[in-house]
Amino acid sequence: MKEYAVIYEQGETNWGAIVPDLPGCVSIGDTFEEVQENIKEAIELYLEVLQERGETIPEPITKVAEMLNLVTKLYI
Repeated sequence: MKEYAVIYEQGETNWGAIVPDLPGCVSIGDTFEEVQENIKEAIELYLEVLQERGETIPEPITKVAEMLNLVTKLYI
């Protein structure tokens, strides 16, 4: 099974999540736990649609260390 990196962001009233290696694969939730479940489902559905269309499943290329470095640079 492929493992995709997820970036979580806490908003004023909810949480958001994006998957950098799957363009347009995003989700929201009222709590962190909810957004975690929602993004798992979004990834599964995203990959399922690609399979149904006969499209190539992208390889995960974003590394967590790269994302953490980017976040650090943005907030320093």
